[in-house]
Amino acid sequence: MKNDIEITVETEYQAEQSRDGEHVFVYHICIRNNGEQAAQLLSRKWLITDADGNITEVQGDGVIGQQPVIAPQQEHRYSSYSVLKTKVGCMQGSYQMRSEDGVQFEADIPMFTLAVSGILN
Repeated sequence: MKNDIEITVETEYQAEQSRDGEHVFVYHICIRNNGEQAAQLLSRKWLITDADGNITEVQGDGVIGQQPVIAPQQEHRYSSYSVLKTKVGCMQGSYQMRSEDGVQFEADIPMFTLAVSGILN
């Protein structure tokens, strides 16, 4: 089931909400269930790394207050944000999920970059 979950991410820098020393990034997540069973997202774990090498670990139930059940061949989308003290950083993590037959598994969230607009070529 693990390989049946496809996770894609798009990011955007929020210049109007950022201040010196605090850079706000919004990320849009799409979790697609390419499998034959429904899967419920139970919890999340994030590792957020800034350009200075500082790592913040975030864990919690669900996403944005929800523990969605994603039907076969369907997707769940949500948006959230992260604040970094540097202009560049990255995030990666995993979702703890449970398939319809009760098997728990982790779905890896691939690493993605957070960067102030125009800072990376």
